[in-house]
Amino acid sequence: MTITRIKLERFTAFESLDVKLSGGMNVFIGANGTGKTHLLKALYAACDITKSGESFTKKLLDLFLPHDRNLGRLVHRRRGRAIGSLEIYNTDMRVRITLSSARSKTRVMGKDNWLQRKVESVYIPPKEMLANAPGFRSLYATREIHFDSTYVDILDRAFRPPLRGPIDRQRKRLLTMLQKAIDGKVSIKEEEFFLRNKQGNLEFSLLAEGTRKLGLLWLLIQNGTLLQGSVLFWDEPETNLNPKLYGILMDILLELQRNGVQIFLATHDYVILKELDLRKKNSDKIAFHSLFRDRDGGQIICNTINSYLDIHPNTIAEAFADLYDREVKRSLGGIKE
Repeated sequence: MTITRIKLERFTAFESLDVKLSGGMNVFIGANGTGKTHLLKALYAACDITKSGESFTKKLLDLFLPHDRNLGRLVHRRRGRAIGSLEIYNTDMRVRITLSSARSKTRVMGKDNWLQRKVESVYIPPKEMLANAPGFRSLYATREIHFDSTYVDILDRAFRPPLRGPIDRQRKRLLTMLQKAIDGKVSIKEEEFFLRNKQGNLEFSLLAEGTRKLGLLWLLIQNGTLLQGSVLFWDEPETNLNPKLYGILMDILLELQRNGVQIFLATHDYVILKELDLRKKNSDKIAFHSLFRDRDGGQIICNTINSYLDIHPNTIAEAFADLYDREVKRSLGGIKE
């Protein structure tokens, strides 16, 4: 299943937004508060329920954690009663939920048809969770703790045993690239993750967080979660990752996209964008979605383009250019005639 479009009316930060999506890789950029994470979570909710069987309402509640579990609080705030909606399309069907700010009741349309087509989906949150895995899932299942469900969902995916049968050539190549980057393979003992290499088994709590993130990606490829037809959501992949590893990460994500994995990224990092731009091929399907607030009404708008050079506005590049200009100005200021 390929997600082709998301449409929001008075939902969270959005007054009205309609975004057409690439079947390959989608990269969301924009200043803080422009709704990048909200878009990823909304799309992930629609994908996840096809496998989990949960209601759309419950999944949105578990992901957004509104006060008192009142989904009406996700309606874009305005005076008086307001109705909001979230609508997500794949190639030939859609699922839609409407909600009211005045009450917690919701209405879901199209769910029965939507659930007929199962899709494997993965959401990687900014905070790495493998080092915190022991006991977390049982705690989440029995106690009210204020973690959204992406944290327990990603552990469920990571703990999966490998698929039966030999690993295909494409996956083996990606695993080899990751093993070189993290200097080893990942193993699991009970609920604890280890990096296995020439030094022995190193527990994840002793590893750098960036290494743990790449280790997670190794697991998801190795156990068959990321296969053709699956969907990967990754919020700020650059978090705690050494910039030297950005290129390897982009190579792997581009290869996954070529192998039929639909990818959604949200990033604030210039180097991530440039590595992606420099390493992509002409045949790669990449869409850049630039989110920004309209100067007049303050509403969030999205410009979608297929070329990095055409991104507008590009707040990441603007910040980098400003930094470079100030560095040059300081350097020139120190030169005496």
